[in-house]
Amino acid sequence: MEKTHFGFQEVDQQAKAGLVQGVFTSVAGKYDVMNDLMSGGIHRLWKESMIDWLLPRQGQQFLDVAGGTGDIAFKIAERLSRRDPVEGQPSSIYVCDLTASMLEEGAKRAESGKFLPYRDQLNWICGNAQDLPLPDKSVDCYTIAFGLRNVTEPLEALKDAYRVLKPGGRILCLEFSHVVLPILDKIYDNYSFHVLPHIGGLVANDKASYQYLVESIRQFPKQEKLADMYREAGFGQVSYRNLSGGIAAIHSGWRL
Repeated sequence: MEKTHFGFQEVDQQAKAGLVQGVFTSVAGKYDVMNDLMSGGIHRLWKESMIDWLLPRQGQQFLDVAGGTGDIAFKIAERLSRRDPVEGQPSSIYVCDLTASMLEEGAKRAESGKFLPYRDQLNWICGNAQDLPLPDKSVDCYTIAFGLRNVTEPLEALKDAYRVLKPGGRILCLEFSHVVLPILDKIYDNYSFHVLPHIGGLVANDKASYQYLVESIRQFPKQEKLADMYREAGFGQVSYRNLSGGIAAIHSGWRL
């Protein structure tokens, strides 16, 4: 049986999806709070940068993968609300996640407060990024934020992204990446391995899950390698932008 990485562990490929589900089922209720604590709130700026680059337009159909709590979907909906609607072409936003409890958190958020006006645009679907429950050539924009590194076979997920995108459609992936500044990389490593798991233990009562998340970042392909995977999946005009010295990066590609 083929092997893959689950953090620094080597596991059977068939086992990884279940292990990832276990992690996110455990942390779902504290996921957004932990993102703020882990990044000092900077993840919000990174996500805004991705939406800026996406430049969503009314009439487009959107798919956000691994987007359970709705952060990216709500940001897309808010941007669309600033633009005049296209008559006869309403936009829909599909939020797909492997873990049902993450989707439940997002759906709860959509039922209250400032997100309530966007509720009818959102569709919550449980599914695997490698085998999306959507038809071929059905969406204009595919986004995935901090999710691709948790997929068992990222290249297969990119190929399925290509499948569901319409010709002329675009993929944007925001992901933790590899620091390109010599001094920052040592500071970041120390913070990641010695501080983050302890925060996870204190706030989410789950040190092990955050240890996995730190390890999964180190196992993820470097920026140029991920760009090559985009091309292998069929995408053209591939480019990327480093954020915060390479702590995160956004990769863009088009189905031409």
